[in-house]
Amino acid sequence: MTSAPWGAMARLAGRRALFAGPVLLAVTFGVFAIAAASPFDPVKAYAGTAALGADQQTLDRLRANLGVDEPFWIRWWDWLTAALGGDLGHSSVLRQPVTQVIGERLVWSALLCAVAFAVAVLLGTVLGVLAARRPGSLPDRAVTSLAYLLEAAPVFWIALLAVWLFALQWDLLPAGGLTDTASEHVTFGQVTSHLMLPAGVLAVSQLPWFTLYVRQGVGDALAEDPVRGARARGLAEHTVLLGHALRSGLLPVLTLIGSRVPELITGALLVETVFSWPGIAAATVEAATAVDFPLLAALTTLATAAVLLGNLLADLLYGLFDPRVKLSDM
Repeated sequence: MTSAPWGAMARLAGRRALFAGPVLLAVTFGVFAIAAASPFDPVKAYAGTAALGADQQTLDRLRANLGVDEPFWIRWWDWLTAALGGDLGHSSVLRQPVTQVIGERLVWSALLCAVAFAVAVLLGTVLGVLAARRPGSLPDRAVTSLAYLLEAAPVFWIALLAVWLFALQWDLLPAGGLTDTASEHVTFGQVTSHLMLPAGVLAVSQLPWFTLYVRQGVGDALAEDPVRGARARGLAEHTVLLGHALRSGLLPVLTLIGSRVPELITGALLVETVFSWPGIAAATVEAATAVDFPLLAALTTLATAAVLLGNLLADLLYGLFDPRVKLSDM
């Protein structure tokens, strides 16, 4: 690769970074505004059951200490200026620094999403190619029917069904958690066995889109003149399929990578909740219900940044692999 594509990639990344700044500012401001309008009382959430027997003076003093009576834009500005200095604040509901909350949970959420995404892409490519080889055939009808069925199924329903089947009925995989209950240490084998079910469910929830996109892309590529010419020259069918049709048929999938990141994050939150996976899902739910402004803003910013990076990655891959697309035009 010459230096020109690398320069175009750098310029595209720079433009997206300039665009990301205002987006993140708007998102964090919106989080504070929506949280301020929430019917949940952060003081009662912080005090827990102790708030039931506390007098109003104690609650007012706690409210002043937490600063929840200040206008939300003042709290947003205080949080933003501190965050730019590396201080994301302190979680009132988890009683930990926000950086510690995210640091302890982000690695497990990233592991779950990465494994599920890789499985969905690989399996979706295989199924899509299988369906595209002979349009209208039994494999094609079976794969597309399965894809449309999974597309309509809610991810939490798939998760509950997987728990009932693989954990309760067949007793093949653990029903939840990160390690065995009696274990005091996190081991690779235990994490692997506990990861298989939630990662599989999350992968299945993302599978239909990759399958249908690959099927459509490879099917269109097989009908193009260059592929027909390759067949006319007597090339083997697997050479035509893998060497010609699949290469151009996978280009639409690159754009799908970025667009699926929001759905992947949403699905991961539901899957983590069902399987008690120690990711950021539980922290997100607690931050929302307790109106934990610093933690909620940090988690929302993190999710928004992941979506923006996913879109950037998709554009970069598409521009690199499709010579018809110029990175400078994106």
